Formats: sequence, C-alpha cells, structure tokens
Amino acid sequence: MNQKTLLRLLTGAVAASSVLGCGSSSESASAAPAENGAGAGTGRDSAVGRGGRQAPTITLAPGDVAVVTKETLEEGTAITGDLKPIETVDVRARLEGDLVSVYVREGQHVQAGQLLAQFDPSQQRSDQQSAEADRASARTDLATAQWNLDQSAELFKAGAIAERDYKVAQQAVDAAKARLAAAEAKLHTTSLASRDTRVVASTSGIIGTRSIEPGERVTRGTSMFTIVRNDVLELAAAVPARQANGVRVGQQVHFVADAKRFDGRVARVSPTIDPVSRSVTVYVEVRNPDGQLKGGTFATGRVVSRTLAGVVAVPTSAVRQTQEGGHPFAYRLEGRTLAVAPLELGVVDERVGRAEVLSGLSLGDRVIVGNVGTLGVGMQAIILGEERTRGTSGGSTQDPAQRTRRGAAR
Repeated sequence: MNQKTLLRLLTGAVAASSVLGCGSSSESASAAPAENGAGAGTGRDSAVGRGGRQAPTITLAPGDVAVVTKETLEEGTAITGDLKPIETVDVRARLEGDLVSVYVREGQHVQAGQLLAQFDPSQQRSDQQSAEADRASARTDLATAQWNLDQSAELFKAGAIAERDYKVAQQAVDAAKARLAAAEAKLHTTSLASRDTRVVASTSGIIGTRSIEPGERVTRGTSMFTIVRNDVLELAAAVPARQANGVRVGQQVHFVADAKRFDGRVARVSPTIDPVSRSVTVYVEVRNPDGQLKGGTFATGRVVSRTLAGVVAVPTSAVRQTQEGGHPFAYRLEGRTLAVAPLELGVVDERVGRAEVLSGLSLGDRVIVGNVGTLGVGMQAIILGEERTRGTSGGSTQDPAQRTRRGAAR
C-alpha cells in the first residue's frame, strides 16, 4: 500500500470518530434536563406531603362521648363501715337445772315474752309450796301474838299483870311480824326461781345462736341463746376530724350495701376525737323492717350536708389530671377535632359520678369519657353512629378515610 492510500484511510477514521463523539455528547446533553426535571418533580411531591400531613384520627363508640348537662348534686362526707344490729341480747340461765324442752332454733323470729325453753320445775315448785306454808304459819303466829298483846294490854290497864308481861307480849308480836316478813321474802325468792324455769325472750328479734339442747344439765349463768334485733341496723364510721364539723345529728345518709341503695340518718356523733386516728365516730341508723340487710354487711355511704340543684355537671370519668401540677381538664369535641378544656370543679358527687363545673365547659359541650387510648390536641374523632348517619343523610358512599384524603388534597 502506498503512502497516499494510507493517508486517506487515516483521514476517514478520524472523521468517523468525530461524528460518533458529537452524537454521544448530544444524547448526554438531552438526557440531563430529563433527570433534572424528574428530580424537581420529586421535590414538589415531598413538600406537599409535609405541608398537608393528615391529622391522626381515633374511632370512638357513642358511649365514649358524653354531653355536659345540668344535674342535681349532693355534697357530703364519705363514710364506710360494717352494719351491725342495733341490739344483741344474750339470754343466760338464771338457775341450775335440767332442760326438759327447747322450743326455738337459729334464724327463727321470736316476740318479746315468747317461751324459748323450759327447765324441770319440780324442785322450784316444792320450794315455793314450802315457802307458802311458812308464810301461812307466820301469819297465824302473828295473829296469835297480836291477840295475846291485846289481852295483855287490857289486863295491864286493870292491874292484873305486871308491866314485864305486857312488854313480853309486845315483843312476841314484833317477832311474829319479822317471821312473817322472812316467810314472804322466801316465798318471793322461790316464786322467782319457779318463774325462771320458763326461759322467755326479753325482746323481739331473731334467734342468732342456740347453745343448749333438751335434757342437758345447765348451770346458772350459762349462755343459752342470742337474740338479734335487726329491724334497725347501726353503722359506726370514723370521719376525719377536719370533716366532722359538717356532720350533724339527723342528716340524711345515702349508702350502698350488697349492691343495693339504702337511706339512713345520723343518730349520734361522738363528742371527742380519737387521739390515735384523729377521727370522730359517727353512728348512723338504718331502718331494716323487712330484713333485707344482714348484720356485718360492709357498706359505703355519704352523709349529705347540702343539695345543689340545676348545676352544670360533667361525668367524673371525663375529668383528667395534667402531669405537671395535677390540674383537672377534659377533652372537648369541637366538631370532630379534640381540644383541651382546663376545668375548675366544685362539688363532686361520687354517688352519681358527676362533678360540678365552675368554668371550662358550657352546657351542651361534648367531652370524651373513660379510657379510650392515647388522645391529643387536634386529633380527629370518628364517632361510629354519627358517621353512618352523616353518610346516609348526605348520600355519599365514601368512607371516612377517602373523605379525609380528599379534604387534605383540597
């Protein structure tokens, strides 16, 4: 190959290389704006997401929302204690003897004077008859001595007997009177013993315990029965001294026992403060004519000091405490958005679960009650029943999430 041919070949290769280089540069230049454009679009999408971020939502049941209403509340002092029968009588044997009959058992109602048991009265009857005979003899002796004294008095006036004989006749009358008095005392004692062979109820009530059986030999003083009078029950409660000044005799008491509500009244208030517990004992009487309450039942109640009618009240389950300072507040629904309402509370009535609102909420406000999870200001609340109602009335079939996304897009 000559030099001219080689030169032409080299020149053509250089030209082709230049053309290829220009094409690659054009493609690269044209590709760069496309990448830059994609990057800019991504940046716009991120900004929209950050600026229009959807607020957290919480789904609530209708029972999780309460309305602030007017209520009648009671202010008072809380009390607790055991209800005890107003009277428990221990019936004991008044003599020693053998029981021949027992007529009642535990749980049986008895009336005052009702026969409960019977001792063998043989010995007591014999003693009583002997005492009656002694009294009759003493009366005869007294009559004889009195006749002798009358005769001696006439003879002494006539001078037929000495004064000494007249004095002896007087002393005989005095001795006869003493013997008659002793005989009558003995008869009274034996009569009591004969009466005590009949064991009777000293009060009306219910037989609590029975400690004897027929045929037993019972000694004097042995406990035979206990009679419980439970038509009236009494609760002895310890009230802190700083609250006792508001408790007065006659005040009404509402309390709960055995999951039932009852009413009572303050019967007595101790005049002294216990030095150990720094409390005052308050005695509450509760009428129990039908025997619904049993002795020993634990009761919780409230002594009512005053009644407030028509006050703005909120459920106590809606009242929450701040972590710093423990100040009360409530979550109020403003449309569907949660807001915090600081509260100033007055009377709290645990009996009905309501608290008086002095400021922070108005009549008709809706608040969140109970423990429904984590709540925060600005959260959106979805109440199930209301959402279905709104969807039906508006004719829309979109679910809440779709409506939320659409609102965020706008």
